[in-house]
Amino acid sequence: MKKLILYEPAMCCSTGVCGPSIDKDLIRVTSVIKELKKVEGVQAVRYNLSNNPNSFVRNSKVSEMLQEKGMEVLPITVVNDEIVKTNSYPSNKEIESYLDVPIGTSVSN
Repeated sequence: MKKLILYEPAMCCSTGVCGPSIDKDLIRVTSVIKELKKVEGVQAVRYNLSNNPNSFVRNSKVSEMLQEKGMEVLPITVVNDEIVKTNSYPSNKEIESYLDVPIGTSVSN
């Protein structure tokens, strides 16, 4: 099983539609994760620092990265227990290459 985990900064919601402005990147990531959850053999998970702090602590690589570089390193993308990207969300093409699965054309990058 291929596993993608996004460790995200503290935020009130993961959809990107709350707050004073809409975050198009969060809307895209929400759609991609929703689509990936339908793919057999792929596990896609998001952890928000405010809602899932223990998940950050349990992953020693993520915890270490936060201690070394601070909160600015978030979001952190982990694929199959390896950190593959920091400081920004992965693009659809990056996710496709990490998991070797196509992302539907309905999800814009």
